[in-house]
Formats: sequence, C-alpha cells, structure tokens
Amino acid sequence: MEKKKQNNISLSQVIGKGYGTYWHWKGRYRVCKGSRASKKSKTTALWYIFNMMKYKNANLLVVRKVYRTLKDSCFTELKWAINRLGVSRFWDIKESPLEMTYKPTGQKIYFRGLDDPLKITSIAAEKGSLCWCWIEEAYEITAEDDFNMLDESIRGKLSENTNLFKQITLTFNPWNEHHWLKKRFFDTVAAPTKSGNITINRKDEKAGVLAITTDYTCNEWLDDTDKALFTQMKQTNPKRYRVAGLGDWGISEGLIYENWQEQPFDVAKIKSLNSVQAVFGLDFGYTNDPTALFCGLADPAAKTLWVFDELYKRSMSNEEIAKSITKMGFAKEKITADAAEPKSIDRLRTLGITRIKSARKGKDSINSGIDLLQDYRIIVHPKCVNFITEISNYSWEKDALSGKQINRPCDDLNHLMDAMRYAMEDLGRGNYFSFE
Repeated sequence: MEKKKQNNISLSQVIGKGYGTYWHWKGRYRVCKGSRASKKSKTTALWYIFNMMKYKNANLLVVRKVYRTLKDSCFTELKWAINRLGVSRFWDIKESPLEMTYKPTGQKIYFRGLDDPLKITSIAAEKGSLCWCWIEEAYEITAEDDFNMLDESIRGKLSENTNLFKQITLTFNPWNEHHWLKKRFFDTVAAPTKSGNITINRKDEKAGVLAITTDYTCNEWLDDTDKALFTQMKQTNPKRYRVAGLGDWGISEGLIYENWQEQPFDVAKIKSLNSVQAVFGLDFGYTNDPTALFCGLADPAAKTLWVFDELYKRSMSNEEIAKSITKMGFAKEKITADAAEPKSIDRLRTLGITRIKSARKGKDSINSGIDLLQDYRIIVHPKCVNFITEISNYSWEKDALSGKQINRPCDDLNHLMDAMRYAMEDLGRGNYFSFE
C-alpha cells in the first residue's frame, strides 16, 4: 500500500518570530496596530490558512470597508500564505466572486465589504461554523456601530465536539489617536509590557481582548535597503515615522480641513444638478508614494464639493494608470495632473487620456488652493477610504524649534489632497501661480 506523502514545515522558519502571544490568543478580540512592514497582515494570513486546515469546521469572513479593496490586500495576502505554506493543491481559489475553499472539507473563506451590509448579515457557512472574522485596515471603519454589526455576525452555536472558538481580528495602521479603536481596545490603566519587539498594550482574559503594537523591527526578513527607508523617514519626517515606523497613534493637531463629513450620496442625482461640474486631479507616485486620482463633483455657487471616487495605488506604470482610469470610466474627462511629471502627462495622452493637462505651479499655489477648498463644504462618499484617511490627518507643519504651527502643510498623507487641489484649480480666484 502506497504511503501518502507528508510535508513537514517549520513554523518558526515560515512565519518568523515575534508574534507568539498573538498567534496563540483564543480570546474574542485580537487587535494589532502596527507600522508598515511589521508583517502583521502576513502573519495574520498565515495564521488563518494554517488554522483553517487545523480546525476542520472553521470558516472565515474577511472584511474591509469597501469590497473592491479586498482583492489587492487580504485576498492577495491569503494566496501568498497558501503558497508560503506549500499547500496550494488543497485550496480552490476563485476571483469572481472572491472566495477560497479548503477542498478536503469544504470550509470557506468569504470576502465582504461594509459597502454592502446585507451580504454580511445574511452570510451563513455551508459547512461548520462562521467563527472567525478578519477586519483588515480596521482604521477605515469610522463608525463603531458598523463594527458592532460585524461583531454580532460572529455569533451562534459552534459545531459540537470541536475545539473551535469565536474570534475577531483587527489589523490596521493607527493614523489618528481620536479613533474609536483606541478607546475601545487600547485605553487601559495597566501599563504596556514588552514581549520581544512587540508591545502588549492590553491582555485581558476576562474581556477576551488582546491589543498589541508592532513595528518594522519585528520583521527579521527586511533587508538593509528596507531598513534604510525607515532610518531616512526618522530623520526627515519624524511625525510619519512615529506612525508608519513605530506603530504609535497619530496625533492630529492643526488639521487643515475641518469642513468635511463622510456621508453616502447618489452620484447620478448630484451629477444631474445644473450647477455641478465634474473635477478630476491626478498626483503621480511610484515606489513609496501612491498614484492618486481624485474624482469630485463641484458646485461653485453652493460652495459644495462631493468626493465620489478615487484611485490610490503604488508601483503603477503610466500604462497601468491609463488602463485604470479607462476602466473607471474617466478616460474622456478633463484631468489636471501634477506639473512635475510632464513626460508622464504626455505618455498618458498617447494612451487615450486625451484631456489630461498640467496643473499650475508656483510657491503660492498650494496655500491658495487650500484657501479655496476651505471655503467649500466637502462631502465624502464612504467608499473613498483613502481620501478619508488623508483628509482626517492632513495638517500644518510645526516649527522644529518653537513647536508652533507654520503656514505650510506637512509633506505626508497628501497625495489625494494634492490631487484635489489640482482638480479644483480652475474654480479658483484668478491666476495664483508664480515663476519661482
């Protein structure tokens, strides 16, 4: 009789170190805020694939605020984890709709967005129990009631004769200390403790809460080039380094825009208003910064700006930018783009983005654009999650010596903010460029 082939793997080598407490926690809530490159999402993805295969009746619900953002984030991370563990032959992966099935048992990983809440509240596992939920980029969820709805969806009796447990995992970058996540999971009278390179902010067996902070030093697989980026960030942008490097809460002081609100609206209805015109702005990025397309509807008479769509992605070639803009349906729209990249603008024209033009440039253009936008009421559709993150953190710089705010915005979390200024410049008050 032929013996079945067995693959033996070393978890310590595949997963790495630093997340022991996180890996073994079985309480109701497992919350991880952390910096970029702290391997929090990759560790979480590995945990789910490993434990889905270990617990034969477990099913997983993966959630982000907007469904369309799942494919390039959690879905990709889970595919990576399947390959990393060498178990791809056991998994059936579908992209339309997003779904993963563990073939030996029929267990499933479901993907849903909060932009379609009915698909979350009505979900039911075909086999076993829906006992786990992973909320990636939980910071995007601005309403605590939306989280409560998810919390309530992970309820009900578990399959009998199993060691299953119910758990919700939240992973995110902590951009703003005023977010409800901080008060709900992190604020405690107990002092934080260290476990290797990870900070345990709260470990409450009774409440079922583990809340930790991770940073890039937890990731032993970063090379010297990766580490050099954080060293440079620490020197040139200490405010960003505290959040993106160390995983600390962002402190939002001196916000530039406080004249905005998140609110659903009917795009077609707003477009039909006679006084409204579509405005689009494009800010180029590549390796460290995203390419950002701002999509708005402006009513100059009513001083109202509706933000209805966005593109926000790193490492995009001009060809990929053109393809994305075309897929979004905006190829024939007038788009005002960053003047610093005339070659990219010319290339996009040849690729079918025919009405793209260069933004006006000059020492006064940034502040003049901000002044214009501060006179508007800005209404942001909930699906524009990256815009919401930026506008809720976009702030004035502080003088290094006095600590006082100066009349210059921080060069951070400003890609859609810049694109919004470009989009709106033709609605400004005359020509506000200089030749410097």
